[in-house]
Amino acid sequence: MPNLFALVLSTLIFLFAQPGIAEQRYANFESAYTPAEIQRRQRLVPADDIWWTVTGKQMGWMHKNVHQLFPTVNVYRDGPVSKLAVEPNASIGDYEISTASGAMSFSDFLGSRHTTAMGVVILHRGQIVYQHYPRMQPYEKPIYWSVAKVLPATLIRIYEERGLVDVSRPIQSYLPELAGSDIAKISIRNILDMATGLDCQDEYENRQSCYYQYSIAIGDGFREAPAPDNPYDFLKTLRVSKHAEPGQKFSYSGLNTFVLAWLLEKLTGEPFQDIFTREIWQLIGAEADASYLAYRYGIPLTHGGFLSNMRDLARFGLLFTPSYGIVSDTKIISDKHIDFLFNKANANLVRDDGSYNIYQWDYVDRQGFLFKGGWGGQGLLVNPTLDLVAVFTSYFKEDYSQQDLRAAVFEVIRGVYVKQKGPAAARYD
Repeated sequence: MPNLFALVLSTLIFLFAQPGIAEQRYANFESAYTPAEIQRRQRLVPADDIWWTVTGKQMGWMHKNVHQLFPTVNVYRDGPVSKLAVEPNASIGDYEISTASGAMSFSDFLGSRHTTAMGVVILHRGQIVYQHYPRMQPYEKPIYWSVAKVLPATLIRIYEERGLVDVSRPIQSYLPELAGSDIAKISIRNILDMATGLDCQDEYENRQSCYYQYSIAIGDGFREAPAPDNPYDFLKTLRVSKHAEPGQKFSYSGLNTFVLAWLLEKLTGEPFQDIFTREIWQLIGAEADASYLAYRYGIPLTHGGFLSNMRDLARFGLLFTPSYGIVSDTKIISDKHIDFLFNKANANLVRDDGSYNIYQWDYVDRQGFLFKGGWGGQGLLVNPTLDLVAVFTSYFKEDYSQQDLRAAVFEVIRGVYVKQKGPAAARYD
């Protein structure tokens, strides 16, 4: 009997050590940096301008180490880790990409001088079919910049389906503090779709611009005196011209995302990061806590400051796919939610090719792709019909000569998984 017990135990240990059955652990943990490298990189962080405008390898290092440069607020995991089986699809790594040096495999491309890819993770039917970390360790938690914008918007849609918010109403209906502001009468829907019509688009050249002043208020712009103290007070007295009527024209602004996060805080009486913890992160079997960059007063940079390991962000993406059950017992993203994203676009915001932005997603198309990109080369790509999720992160070279990682990832995924006029296109025609 003892021998039988030992046999069973050793068999179980063997099985759960296999990457195809359970997620690989960091059995051979290696530190990403030496103490000297950390100190050297810390000294290279600019003190006389916006820190994140630095390019090259220093930019890549900072993207992975925001947590040691600035204050952050936590997003907490809970419960057992959801296991992501690893079933490699060789067709992905072998797929040929065109480069200035000629064609090369996707895997060779990612490690080449043509790109600055730090990591790429692709899931199909809830399994990791490709992962490569050419310029980072798998456990690191990079910043995803504007990819973060879909997180507050996703929560707004969840609350909308619960009847807790009516997005057709003006924002001042829920935030009376904005009654004297130029954003007060704009509908929540137009804020969600980046269609306020206000002249407060992302702008980092003119430090007197509306957006730069907001950026200073939340701590992301270079702070000079006199400067707005915080984004809540800045919004209460917002005075700005218009370039269009609300809902008529796309106009990208991180200020809109902050307003959405503030709305969620108002509805719950909780800080945004705790709402996201309760509604999403503690329910997906994340491997690790996540966090938000929070420069001033613990206010999270919801328009761009989300930090997590790549597989955990992919777990979030799985919520939009039929494989959601791998990471959550709860269907957090409803079928109605998915249908809304693909079929309820503001007609004024549809591009000539039929793609459009909606609820802070940058790009939705008729092949069933949802995409949200981040400054510097990050991305979250989801296709519910193909049951596919991709997460990637990179940075800019000093001369900006890197090949576009987003285009390469799209090319590979379409080449491997999309068949001419496949099921995704048929579903959304």
